[in-house]
Amino acid sequence: MAHPKLMVLNGPNLNLLGEREPQIYGTTTLAQIEDLCRAQCENCGFELDFRQTNFEGVLIESIHEARKTAAGIIINPAGLSFTSVALLDALKMFDNPKIELHISNIHRREEIYHRSLVSKTATAVIAGLGPAGYGLAVQAMRLLVDEGRV
Repeated sequence: MAHPKLMVLNGPNLNLLGEREPQIYGTTTLAQIEDLCRAQCENCGFELDFRQTNFEGVLIESIHEARKTAAGIIINPAGLSFTSVALLDALKMFDNPKIELHISNIHRREEIYHRSLVSKTATAVIAGLGPAGYGLAVQAMRLLVDEGRV
């Protein structure tokens, strides 16, 4: 029996994790985060589709694709969290669970980071747990999918 697909989407500048502002984001690379997600997906019975893009339209296209293929989305929209109505609209059309994830605690940062548009449609939000938040998000998604929560 095939495992349900979990799409983990990462937005702009996250390809530079490990180099970019290590005092905020740490030294873990996006490749290491993907490995963490892959191991956790194996434990939780998901097939992983892990993506990163610096382009809003590509992220939106991934969400459109997920509507037909994914049991859930974990999304770290990065800066697009606070600016993209188009991303919010795409996520509204995804009927399965959505977890918004941020490596840093956006509520302890500058005021511009306090109002995520994506949170308006997210089933759950994880912020401030560093890269470990991804593994916890996979575990939480297992619970959300099993409970049928959206």
